[in-house]
Amino acid sequence: MPLKIYKRGDVWHYRGTVRGVGRLRGSTGATVKEAALRVASEIESRAWKHRLDGPTAVLTFAQASINYRAANKPTRFLERIEDYWKDSLVRDMTQGAIRQSALVLYPKASAATRNRQVIVPTQAIINHSAESEFCPRIRVKRFKIETKSKIPATLDWVQAFAAHSKPHLGGLALFMFLTGARISEALAVRWEDIDFKTKSVLIRQTKIVAERRAHLPQSLIVALANIPRLRNRPVFLYTARSNCIKVWDAVTRRGRRLTR
Repeated sequence: MPLKIYKRGDVWHYRGTVRGVGRLRGSTGATVKEAALRVASEIESRAWKHRLDGPTAVLTFAQASINYRAANKPTRFLERIEDYWKDSLVRDMTQGAIRQSALVLYPKASAATRNRQVIVPTQAIINHSAESEFCPRIRVKRFKIETKSKIPATLDWVQAFAAHSKPHLGGLALFMFLTGARISEALAVRWEDIDFKTKSVLIRQTKIVAERRAHLPQSLIVALANIPRLRNRPVFLYTARSNCIKVWDAVTRRGRRLTR
């Protein structure tokens, strides 16, 4: 039978059945009858589209994102993307439209940031629904990243840097060099993550949302032992990359002057 509306408190609800879809019921969210009738009509129309044309005809990005979150997938960067697409139909989200969304959401960001924070998670959400055959898979071309050749740091440089730094900053440099941790991963390390008995540390890999254990060489253990332990503070004291970089650059400039 067609969907009918009924009032519960101040809000109108709907209920009824659509052949091939089953019984539908829920809240229209409307307190005015005319608005509730329009909402119920739209819900019934979507149900028929689902019945006749398949889930692709009615799947919205909001629904796809809810499914993605329910599967305990990584949720970093999702909120801005969800706010942008809202109830847009996934079938209308072309490769070009997704690339344009990255430009709108991050107009001043680098190509790498747009790829990482928009294209990758957007594509992941859609392709997660594709695995359940709710929509076709999509592949979005990444923005071109200009790679620059960098001179890698040596152990001699790190040790010289540590000599001109406070224990926590010098320890940070040595930690990243010897464990391969990114700066965001190193700054997230807490004292409880370090096991001095087994000479290992738990590193939370932010880029791939995983964890790994790294070995602590003796020189790094000594450096860690010289860092004062402050309550409710991470091992290397800094809570964000931006807080660390200014001090890091100042030490680097001071070291250069002293070696001239």
